[in-house]
Amino acid sequence: MNQPAKTSTRIAIVGTGNVGATFAYSLLLSGVASEIVLIDVNRKKAEGEMMDLAHAMPFTLPAEIKVGDYSDCAGAAVTVITAGVNQKPGETRLDLLKRNADIFGQIVPEVARHNPEGMLLIATNPVDVLTYVSCRVSGLPRNRVIGSGTILDTARFRYLLGEHFAVEPRNVHAYIVGEHGDSEVPIWSRADIAGMSLEEFGKARGVAFGQEDRERIFTQTRDAAYRIIERKGATYYAVATGLMRIVEAILRDQNSVLSVSSLMDRDCYHCQDVCLSLPSIINRNGVDRVLHPTLSGEEERLLHRSADILREMIGKLGI
Repeated sequence: MNQPAKTSTRIAIVGTGNVGATFAYSLLLSGVASEIVLIDVNRKKAEGEMMDLAHAMPFTLPAEIKVGDYSDCAGAAVTVITAGVNQKPGETRLDLLKRNADIFGQIVPEVARHNPEGMLLIATNPVDVLTYVSCRVSGLPRNRVIGSGTILDTARFRYLLGEHFAVEPRNVHAYIVGEHGDSEVPIWSRADIAGMSLEEFGKARGVAFGQEDRERIFTQTRDAAYRIIERKGATYYAVATGLMRIVEAILRDQNSVLSVSSLMDRDCYHCQDVCLSLPSIINRNGVDRVLHPTLSGEEERLLHRSADILREMIGKLGI
């Protein structure tokens, strides 16, 4: 019998490409899921991934892994959607819009029909627009439709800041907000290490930190995907780990603050009716609360610009 979504630790994964398969592997190693369901239009591919993962089980905590279809999303706490066409070298995330929106128009209603009490976690790019599409075509409450958003950009930002200041990135508290893409916004005004501003910490550490350093770090953060795709064709390790972090926060009811994408209302810096990323509290309710840190005037202007770009893309879909 399927468990209610509030207590279930079943996770369904739609799409077993690089991101979906890597996420399934991370999920198996974590031990947080009792059941992992793999769904793909290419069933043989899903079966191959299932077999490979099953052979790792003697080294992991027990879990049931199976190949299924949309009906097997029933009872899942979270359905993670990684299906879609890949970003090509030189192609922006927003260039993927119409191709993947059509795919989601077929997938999401089926998932929601079979699992109206579960959550959707969207990873396919352009993730903010597809999160918005998923909100509209699923009929699920906004708190239960989550995009991976800028969780990866924030991780890249923290890594690069940690590298610059020669400190572990887990000790860096800084966020990228807005679009997961070219208009993303670094929140420099709220970034800190050990409760100290970056400038203050730099002085204590004996590390210079000026405008050129800011521009270099942000450019490397924003353009990281393009550089990786140019070299290896796709990104999947870090984003799969980010998805794992979101799912863990949900299943373990952790009240974790993560920069995920969700549907904004008017209170969110007047960026209503668009999905974008802001620091959000994630638990068994999904997006329990979207946080509104005080931004500088320039940061808020850039956030509005990011929202306008996304809203324009959404408008092209005629939703």
